[in-house]
This record gives sequence, C-alpha cells and structure tokens, in this order.
Amino acid sequence: MSDWDAARYHRLSDPQLAWARTVAARLQPSRGERILDLGCGTGRLTAEIAATPGILVVGLDASTAMLVEAGRAHRLRLVRGDGTALPFSGSFDAVFSAATFHWIFDHDRLFASVYQALKSGGRLVAQCGGGPNLQRLYDRARRLQESTRYDTWFASWRDPWRFEGVSDTEARLARAGFTAIDVSLAPAPTTFSGADTFSEFIECVCLRHQLDRLPLSERKSFVADLTGLAAADDPPHTLDYWRLNIWARRQAS
Repeated sequence: MSDWDAARYHRLSDPQLAWARTVAARLQPSRGERILDLGCGTGRLTAEIAATPGILVVGLDASTAMLVEAGRAHRLRLVRGDGTALPFSGSFDAVFSAATFHWIFDHDRLFASVYQALKSGGRLVAQCGGGPNLQRLYDRARRLQESTRYDTWFASWRDPWRFEGVSDTEARLARAGFTAIDVSLAPAPTTFSGADTFSEFIECVCLRHQLDRLPLSERKSFVADLTGLAAADDPPHTLDYWRLNIWARRQAS
C-alpha cells in the first residue's frame, strides 16, 4: 500500500479541517495540559491547537509522508506511531482525533490504547466517519470494482475502513474503562464546486486504496466514472459524509 500524497492532501483537506475545528472547540484545553493529536495528518489543526498558550501538544500519525509534510509546514512535536499501540502511558490530559479512527480497523485495541495513554481523569475528544459514511460513493465504487473492466484487480478486495455506529462505539468505550461517554452521529454532506474539484478530492482522499490496486492506465477512467455518476446527484458532486462524534473520560483514580 502506497503512502498518502501528503502535500496534495494538505491542499485539499478543507472539509476535514472544518470538521476538526468544530471538534476541537469541545477540547477546551487548560494551561499546563498535555494533549495528543492522534492522526495529526499534515498538522493543520495540530498547529492551531498548539498555539493555545501554556499547553503542550504532540502530533502522532502512522504515515511517514504526513509527518514529513507536517514538519515542513509547522514547528510541532511529532511522533510516528500506531493508534492501537500508542507508545505512552498515563501521559496526556486529553487525546484529540479527527478523521482518523475509521482508518483503524480494531477499535477495541484503539480505545484500550487511548485509555492507557491518558492520565487519570483524562478525556478523549474525537470525530471520525461513522454509520453510512460515504455509502453512495463506495457502493458505486464497489459496483465498478465488480464489473468486467476492473474485477481482475479486486479479486481479494477488503474494505480498509471501519465506519462504526453509536451503540457499538459506546459499548467499546465502556469495555475499555471509559466513563461519561457521549457518542452521536450526524450527517455532513459536502458539495464541491464542480467535476474537477470533486474528482481530485476523491482521487486523493477517498479512493487511495482502490486506485493502488489498479494499473496507472486504468486509474483516471475509474475516477471519471464515479465523477460522472456524481454529476447526476442532487445537488451534484456531493459526498454523503457522516461524522461519528465521541467524548469520553478515563475514570479518575
């Protein structure tokens, strides 16, 4: 699997940044706190949080390309790591995450790892794709993958994302030991200005795993087919995003 095109993602990720800013407003950091941004990507929001006076912020991501871009764009404390095996214990007052958890398949290990990284009484404030997130786009992509033109390259395909619901997430957080659990699911449809912007966004952000399976000669046609279908939607060129909002606290000892 290729790594992210981080410079391109940095330029295109305005929808993710807007959602993340809404989640960050719930973080409410206090002077002296240590905060982990789990899945910091290119560090656009990490840098904004780090600008709060008197706090220490560490950005963590599994992608080397994302961390290189974050280091190029901002002056940040950065760590490469796996969300299911965080290299911290009782270290942070808060773990923040946006648009990352759906790329981590084992949510039981994820929440156990986050719980371990938090100090007593620390909080998890996060948002990711959930429920029917991007169902229209991915249903269409699946039909293309199963078509005679493309099926050769998708014989062993497995979805690399995990869009969880409210009740399962609540149960996993409780099993990990969290209390004061608050989980909700909300639609966040995102409309693009036209075919070109839609096409570039899905190519970089939504379809990276599918396109990795295809030879270079077939990638543009795969994206073009999906862009053409989206032109007939109402409104056209709209992605059917859904956001799973998570707030929970590590029990105080």
